Amino acid sequence: MNKGDLVKEVAKVVCTKKEAKAAVDCVFSSITKALKKKDAVTLIGFGTFKVGNRKARKGRHPRTGEEIKIKAKKFAKFVPGKALKDAVK
Repeated sequence: MNKGDLVKEVAKVVCTKKEAKAAVDCVFSSITKALKKKDAVTLIGFGTFKVGNRKARKGRHPRTGEEIKIKAKKFAKFVPGKALKDAVK
C-alpha cells in the first residue's frame, strides 16, 4: 500500500478524495513536526514513532577496506503496539 492507496481508503469514510488527501497529509506532517521536536508520537493500539540516536563509530569502506569515520545521527524509529503485532500474526 502506498500513499495514494491510503488516500483512497480514507476517501471511503470521508466525503471526497480531496478531504481524504488533506487528512492523510495532515497526519503525516503532524508526526514529522513532532519527531523534529524529538517528541514521541504514540497511537494507542497502533504503535509509537520515536527519534533514535546512532553513536559515531568506525567502519570500513567496502571496496577499499579503508577505515572511515561514520558520524553520529538521529533517525525515525517505529515500535509497533500490541494490537498491531497481534493483527499481523
